Amino acid sequence: MANINLLPWREALRKKRQRDFALMLLGGIVAAAGVMGGWHLYVQHLIDNQQARNAYLQREIAALDEKIKEIRDIEKTRNEIITRMDVIQRLQESRPAVVHMMDELVNTVPDGTFLLQLTQRGNGLTLAGRAQSNARVSSYMRNIEKNEWLASPDLRFVENKDTTGTGFSHFQLMAQNLTKRREKAK
Repeated sequence: MANINLLPWREALRKKRQRDFALMLLGGIVAAAGVMGGWHLYVQHLIDNQQARNAYLQREIAALDEKIKEIRDIEKTRNEIITRMDVIQRLQESRPAVVHMMDELVNTVPDGTFLLQLTQRGNGLTLAGRAQSNARVSSYMRNIEKNEWLASPDLRFVENKDTTGTGFSHFQLMAQNLTKRREKAK
């Protein structure tokens, strides 16, 4: 039988397989690196996209915060204007009440009596004046009690005309102004 040496052929086949394996391994490594690089680029793109969206949202939030601040300033100004309007409206409403109170004061003063001073604090009125006699002061107090716009006359003092030397008695009395209550009742 002939002696055939198959070793060189096997050796060549083994080298070819090793070279193919190395190429496939190198191709696998390159493919894996390509896939990993592609995955990294994709994830980085997602991160960049999300960061851009976050930055956009931050800008919009800042713009809305400015608008909220403007709205609060406008609301504050609005409330101040409403407060001013309420004060003006109350003044407008009380203007006829003052005129009406003065008219009622004129109607309650009897003959022989005149007022020198009128002071109002809240609903309280302080009336100071002169009268020909104490009976005129009493009549004045009765007129105040009968009046629906004035109430609760309280005499503070009466100086007799003999001590004043003017021929008139000086008096001071307190009363309540009901015009504000009557305006609220309307």
